[in-house]
Amino acid sequence: MSLTHKLHSMSARHAEIASLMNDPNVMSDVSRFTRLSKEYADLDSIVAAHKEAEQTLEEIEEAELMLAEADSDPEMKQMAREELDALRETREKQDRQLKLMLLPKDPNDDKNVILEIRAGTGGEEAALFSADLFKMYTRYVESRNWKIEILSTNHTNLGGFKELIAMVRGNGVYSALKFESGVHRVQRVPTTEAGGRIHTSACTVAILPEATEVDIKIADKDLRIDVYRSSGPGGQSVNTTDSAVRITHIPTGLVVTCQDEKSQHKNKAKAMTVLQARLLDAEQQAADDQRSEARRSQVGSGDRSERIRTYNFPQGRVTDHRINLTLHKLDQVLQGDISEIIHALIADHQASLLSQLGEEA
Repeated sequence: MSLTHKLHSMSARHAEIASLMNDPNVMSDVSRFTRLSKEYADLDSIVAAHKEAEQTLEEIEEAELMLAEADSDPEMKQMAREELDALRETREKQDRQLKLMLLPKDPNDDKNVILEIRAGTGGEEAALFSADLFKMYTRYVESRNWKIEILSTNHTNLGGFKELIAMVRGNGVYSALKFESGVHRVQRVPTTEAGGRIHTSACTVAILPEATEVDIKIADKDLRIDVYRSSGPGGQSVNTTDSAVRITHIPTGLVVTCQDEKSQHKNKAKAMTVLQARLLDAEQQAADDQRSEARRSQVGSGDRSERIRTYNFPQGRVTDHRINLTLHKLDQVLQGDISEIIHALIADHQASLLSQLGEEA
């Protein structure tokens, strides 16, 4: 179906719903009325944008007619040409905006996320970089007026993290952060390096949409829950009660532990939140793997083993390898100024989807 036919079809459906919502029989059916109201709201902005684009098209036709009739008046002809150029530019912008509005919406975009950061290659230096990444994301989250809550940590003696798991809540969190999943590489001279040599270390970041009970149903018989005494870095005891919780999902073998809270109940609740998110992510990864490469709705392969970004301290630069973007403002990026990178990744993703839309039209 062409873009024009699709828009006309949506406009017709919009008008049909408006009529249905005035029907007393529909109004008395709360469930149906609610469903139709949501569909109407989803179509409303697209139909309004389509009407504006149609109006611009009419104005272009009028300007073309004026230009054709202005042969004997150079001044009028120049005015008509300038107006026509401006209208055509407006129409191109409207056309692109309509295409963006018609792109398939990621059902997870409005969800909160589970942020997981793990130290990889590089030992203590990788763990220290995990802490740097967490600070970067925390400052970005705060700049967006979102909320971040640590769910689980595994500290090292020098203040790094072998693993950190946090919940990020806010409007459109997943849509902004979803392309952060992957291997983040750092090149710098570690504080533990006496010879001044540059080391390369890596951390893995995972962005998982928060799962609800509707998304993922977990049977009690599929869980093994163990409680034990929590400990701090280097085995130092931080609690004298068995408050730490380890949950094993028996069918998949997934294991989640949480020991940050003094309450066993709170640790269990946090561990379940992480487990649900990981199970939902595993389901969605499996579904993605069944689709063809051309229809993958993600930047790059989405493989978490893929190196997505390098933070080079000697050169003060950050490079995102998926879109060949290099910024020479490493300090600002590590202070949470990552909007430019995120916007570029979203734009690249949209361009890919627009290209597919064009192939289908």
